[in-house]
Amino acid sequence: MKKKWDMRIPKILAAPIFFIVLLFAVLKTSAQECPALLNPVNGTTLVPVDATISWEAITGVPGYIISLGTTEGGNDILNNRNVGSAISFTPTTGLPESTEIFVTITLFFFNQPNITCESQSFTTAALSEVPQCVPSTSPENNEIAINTATNISWIAAPSATGYFISLGTTENGDEILARTDVENTLNYNPPADLPSETDIYITITPYNRIGLADNCSSSVFTTAAAAVLPLCTSMISPFDGETNVPLSPTLEWNAVPNATGYRVSIGTSPFETNILEDAIFFKTSTVIIDFEPNRTFFISIFPFNEAGEAIGCTQETFSTAIGCGPYFDPLSGELLVLNPILTFPDTITICSENELDIIRATDEADGYRWYKLDDRGNETLLSNTVEVSIDEEGEYIYEAYVNIEDSDRTFECASSKTFQVEISQAPKIEDVSVQISANSLNYEISTTTNGNFEYALDNENGPYQNSNRFTNISLQNHTVFVRDKAGCGIAERLVEQDLTVNGFPNFFTPNGDGINDYWQFIPPVETGITNVSVIYIFDKFGALLAQIAPNTTGWNGNLNGKALPESNYWFKAIATNNKIIKGHFSLKR
Repeated sequence: MKKKWDMRIPKILAAPIFFIVLLFAVLKTSAQECPALLNPVNGTTLVPVDATISWEAITGVPGYIISLGTTEGGNDILNNRNVGSAISFTPTTGLPESTEIFVTITLFFFNQPNITCESQSFTTAALSEVPQCVPSTSPENNEIAINTATNISWIAAPSATGYFISLGTTENGDEILARTDVENTLNYNPPADLPSETDIYITITPYNRIGLADNCSSSVFTTAAAAVLPLCTSMISPFDGETNVPLSPTLEWNAVPNATGYRVSIGTSPFETNILEDAIFFKTSTVIIDFEPNRTFFISIFPFNEAGEAIGCTQETFSTAIGCGPYFDPLSGELLVLNPILTFPDTITICSENELDIIRATDEADGYRWYKLDDRGNETLLSNTVEVSIDEEGEYIYEAYVNIEDSDRTFECASSKTFQVEISQAPKIEDVSVQISANSLNYEISTTTNGNFEYALDNENGPYQNSNRFTNISLQNHTVFVRDKAGCGIAERLVEQDLTVNGFPNFFTPNGDGINDYWQFIPPVETGITNVSVIYIFDKFGALLAQIAPNTTGWNGNLNGKALPESNYWFKAIATNNKIIKGHFSLKR
């Protein structure tokens, strides 16, 4: 099973200190150095609409996010584009003319919140001429065997604000697609497949407010026989945008049914493939060894088959963990991690009678954090020491971390788990139900409190059992013990043999339920009477009803085959030492 290493930053969610947290964030932003624009410089005017935007590199900043808008902090032109560690960006379709462009750079971090810098701006120049013509880049001019489902794309024309496109089977023809305004985009997806094994002519005409590009010539490509291209895929692990990814992860993506393989490229910016370039895989996963820590990576996957490769697949991103591993060990061939291995239990039980329950970490680490989770999953920090005081049940998070020094920097490697806290209490015995048979007793113990209890007989140290029933126990007094499994207390009760008087039961119930159906002498240990030779049973008038021997099951409450009524009856027993014992008992039905 693949492990996912969860690294958390302490969260303080309590409402009363919201403004303190906000103040801290403001101070942090102001203290962090933000990059200045290098091109165009802040405040520059008459900037070309196809300008490349660049900025200073800031030491210790792993990545940058750029937004472009027509208002301060705005993103109506470009919304939060992650460019990795790159320090430049060229808008693919250019910038609007005669417009103040606000550039907002966000510093991207792995172990602290991102920092959004103040916007800087420049103003673009007005357009002065019509745009230049541009050829299509996909398919390329004179390319052959192009899938009939192909998209068409082209490079941006400087100063263009839109494009017309037409498709035909002759130069400058438009019988497949009459001249169509696709506005300021750089690609077109025909709504239907193109005719197979046919020369297709593309005419792209850029335009702006001044006019159309002049005399743009057509480019041509030839389609292949009709075939079905595979669809695009998407990452499973890491998922798009995932952070804290191990340094030697298994990359996995969704399988595409009609794909025979996948072309994969990985880079440290959206514009590079410096990690992996056009690698071909015939399965849907691969292990990459030793990604650089604390970086954002950009991955593109194109499924392909004999008809060609998927069209228009989007780029996805993930970010590596800050140096905690796993690292590939060439000596052992295993992946090593620096995160603590947790032994903390899944469930902790606290006692309701205790005023203060202290829970202590079970793992060696440099530091610890304890969080309380509410029903919405919000976390509240309870403690950042080895111990935490908890007085209510619920869901909590335990986190242990070690401090790692590497390349003159210190960072945390943390592991965490969610655990449950349950409340228990000392048991209280409500009753011990006793059932008596000819030669043994059965006990059933009930308590007034609910809990996770266990039960023992005659010895406080056990052995204990989970069942609250004891069967076939000896005919004498016993002490029962009930113990809370979480250690919240032990209850005990002496159960005296109150169903007999000197070994003679004081009642019996001959109703055929198998319990106390016969009245018979039961030799108790406490008495000096070890046995009797004969017992006589009389009614209240002294009439003899039955004579029984001690080695029989006893009297069943009948006389001459007829059941006698509920009443009190008398007995006379002669012991083996010729001692005479007299008494009475009740017949109950």
